[in-house]
Amino acid sequence: MILEFTTVTIGATDPVRLADFYAALLNWEVGHTEPGYVILNNPSGGVGLAFQAEPDQPAPVWPARTGDPHMQMHLDIRVDDLTDGLSHALHCGATMASYQPQSDVRVCIDPAGHPFCLWVEP
Repeated sequence: MILEFTTVTIGATDPVRLADFYAALLNWEVGHTEPGYVILNNPSGGVGLAFQAEPDQPAPVWPARTGDPHMQMHLDIRVDDLTDGLSHALHCGATMASYQPQSDVRVCIDPAGHPFCLWVEP
C-alpha cells in the first residue's frame, strides 16, 4: 500500500482569489481548476496547496477568544529576510496581524482571513 501526503486544502468563500494570492506569494502556478476548486503545484515537487469553495465559512480570528471562529491550521513559510518577506506578502494582499508573539516570525492574514507565518531560521 502506498500512502503519500500530497496536498493541503484550504476552505475559502472565494477559492480563486485565495489561490491567486498564494500563487503570487509563493511564485507557484495553478495546476488544476474546476468549479469551486483550485490546485497550486509546488514547483519543487513537495506538498501542494488547494483551495475549496466553502461559501458559508466565517473568517477565523487570530488570536481567537471564546466565541470567535478559530483557525484550524496555519501555514509556515520560511523567508531569507523577514522585512523583505513581509513587504512581499503585504504587496500580494496580506495584512500583518496586530499581535506578533515572536521577534523572528511575522504573523500575517491572507485575503480570506487565515493566519500564516513568515519566519527566518535563527
